[in-house]
Amino acid sequence: MAGYRGDDEYDYLFKLVLIGDSGVGKSNLLSRFTKNEFNLESKSTIGVEFATKSMNVDGKVIKAKIWDTAGQERYQYITSAYYRGAVGALLVYDVTRHVTFENVTRWLKELRDHTDPNIVVMLLGNKSDLRHLVAVSTDEAKSLAEREALYFMETSALEATNVENAFTEVLTQIYRIVSKKAVEAGDEGATSSAPPKGQTIKSAWKKFGCCSS
Repeated sequence: MAGYRGDDEYDYLFKLVLIGDSGVGKSNLLSRFTKNEFNLESKSTIGVEFATKSMNVDGKVIKAKIWDTAGQERYQYITSAYYRGAVGALLVYDVTRHVTFENVTRWLKELRDHTDPNIVVMLLGNKSDLRHLVAVSTDEAKSLAEREALYFMETSALEATNVENAFTEVLTQIYRIVSKKAVEAGDEGATSSAPPKGQTIKSAWKKFGCCSS
């Protein structure tokens, strides 16, 4: 892109959420993507944390605000606020613990109960570096992803395998959806300000679809 852009200059701001059981590596996926860091000693997330990262798609600056929450049940009271406005989700399980994969359907139901039907969802089998301990086969995960119409990748936050690819794919797919919506909507609302609190996600998506120059 020509010229320097500060951190607060972007064409689109997309909210992504990381969901899945505790201990599957959500926080390390987030730190690997946003800071290229991995911490073997990372503690369970308490409540909610988020990080941001900007990238370029088709000459547009996309800023991702990625929310990470604890997978423990006792934090489920934050559910509706956590999901509000999310246009993408990364649903993470641990390839070495089959129970975390079994819980994917519960997470998916919760996600779909609280978000717009157009949300882009990527199923991530994390810890793929632990190949000798794998309890969930790639084929098993792929068939679930196909059945539920999800994108799918296996990742390793430790080895940085597919982490960038996974986030980039989700953000690119969201960008394609909002670009299409913007074309369909024409210039209507191109100068609109941020949607008021409480407005539906669909309206927020329309806002994202109206590019700032």
